[in-house]
Amino acid sequence: MLSRVVPLVCIAALGFAQDAKQDSKPAEAQPEAKKVYTVEPGTHIPLSLINSVSTKNSAPGDRVYLETVFPILVDGRIVIPPGSYVEGTITQVQRPGKVKGRGEFHLRFDSLTLPNGTTRDFRARVSGLDGRASEELDRKEGTIKSEGNKAGDLKTVAETAGAGASVGALAGAASGAAGMGAGIGAAAGATAGLIGVLFTRGPEAVLAKGTTLEMVLDRQVQFDSSEIDFSNVPGHKGSSDGPGPMPSKKAQMGHRWPI
Repeated sequence: MLSRVVPLVCIAALGFAQDAKQDSKPAEAQPEAKKVYTVEPGTHIPLSLINSVSTKNSAPGDRVYLETVFPILVDGRIVIPPGSYVEGTITQVQRPGKVKGRGEFHLRFDSLTLPNGTTRDFRARVSGLDGRASEELDRKEGTIKSEGNKAGDLKTVAETAGAGASVGALAGAASGAAGMGAGIGAAAGATAGLIGVLFTRGPEAVLAKGTTLEMVLDRQVQFDSSEIDFSNVPGHKGSSDGPGPMPSKKAQMGHRWPI
């Protein structure tokens, strides 16, 4: 009887030893869950233009290229670093009229590419424009408009009228009717100035390379932690270095003559 009990005890002891050995093994490391970072709607992202845009040379469907110039953080982590690329589309273009109307175009943002190649399609609109620019932004519509030139038109008419009056006065003096000559010359000069205004376009809307814009997201953009690893990304040199906004067209244009 004892001879039967001893093997059973040994087997039980061996089982306990195996259980204890298994319990002493360290637990296998579980893969860390990927955290999701969400850039919420309404987030403002500063951008700089890589290519220039103008109502004179652009058409609906043309692509616009920009890059981010300031880091966007979520929960203390950079999710959109400077040097990320943004692609947009010109959806509407209107050239300035010869009698009235201002140049304007509408820009829509379509996609974002991070420096490590992670890409997202999204929708965003222009919410801010370089303070140095003479163009104006309709924040509600996201439309960029050229400056008006009513003052320049009046100046052109006044200057041509004054020049005509001077010439008319000289001609009138030679014939003994200086006053009449001046009046006729002024009227002729004003007419010439008005014709020049009517047959020329107003200032174009132009955003030069290096102009800064601000876009605001219309919907959320999400990344997981593996998509925002920039440890192997080389240093970035800006592609949008440029002169920035053009000087005021009013200062540049002077007289408006047919184009």
